[in-house]
Amino acid sequence: MSYRSTAIATALALSATMAGAQDKQSMAFVVNAASDFWKLAEAGVAAAQAELPEYDLQFRYPAQGTAAAQNQLMDDLVAAGTDAIMISSADPKNSIDAFNRIAAQVPLFTTDSDAPQSDRIAYLGSSNTDAGVQAGEIALEALPDGGVCMGFVGFLGADNAVERIDGFRKAVDGSAVTLVDVRGDDVDFARARSNVDDVLAANPEVTCMVGFYSYNPPKIYEALQAAGKLGEITVIAFDEDPITLGAVREGSFAGTVVQDPYQWGYQGMHLMADYLKGDKSGVPADGLIIVPTKKISKANVDAFEQELRARIGG
Repeated sequence: MSYRSTAIATALALSATMAGAQDKQSMAFVVNAASDFWKLAEAGVAAAQAELPEYDLQFRYPAQGTAAAQNQLMDDLVAAGTDAIMISSADPKNSIDAFNRIAAQVPLFTTDSDAPQSDRIAYLGSSNTDAGVQAGEIALEALPDGGVCMGFVGFLGADNAVERIDGFRKAVDGSAVTLVDVRGDDVDFARARSNVDDVLAANPEVTCMVGFYSYNPPKIYEALQAAGKLGEITVIAFDEDPITLGAVREGSFAGTVVQDPYQWGYQGMHLMADYLKGDKSGVPADGLIIVPTKKISKANVDAFEQELRARIGG
């Protein structure tokens, strides 16, 4: 075969490959901010991609952890031909119009932080209220004589934050454990750390800290370590950051409540693929698909971490 014939054959092959890729339907998983927490969801999407070769699956981070950046990203995805979107909303209450605009064009699903007032089709994720209750149970077990707790979270107005906080308060209601306040940081890691430092300096009555977002417990750990107060203040965490799991293992944290973002990514992609095929049987009447959360303590942290390593390949 001549050089010219080879070049033409190569060009035709590339053209066919590109046409095949363009023929695939595309689905996107959009998160609320850049955080290591989302690595497990990304691994779940990758696992789903291996089982759904006829689709192009995307895992997307917004340029900033804001509703405006998320909404712009969704607009861009729709303009590029994306056929279905699953999103963890940074600010669901102020994103209803944007969500409805997207939902009018492609099937829209939510995860992690719901927007039930919008036209989204279904929510797949944790019951954040139940997770908050579990965190409160950890606090009650760790503080049998009571304690004064301060909470730390990213978006104070997000449904996942509100529900976790409400669940925690529900669990400790009537006990000697109280959650006196919650400090927000808008997913600004430096501010998350300074919030803890400020409480340590100004609120000596606080004997318990609750980190409601995945990065808050590591920032609590850093601040307590720097202040020489690790082990003196009871810490209840959320999610499975390596620093958090290490602190649970060494006894510096009372425990953590973990979600299952891997399943959000894996099940979410399959749910949307079925929906695009016309199979809506996976969408329940109430639009809620709950993936259970669980409590991790010193007793089961090693087994849980082995499971994580298997899912993300070490």
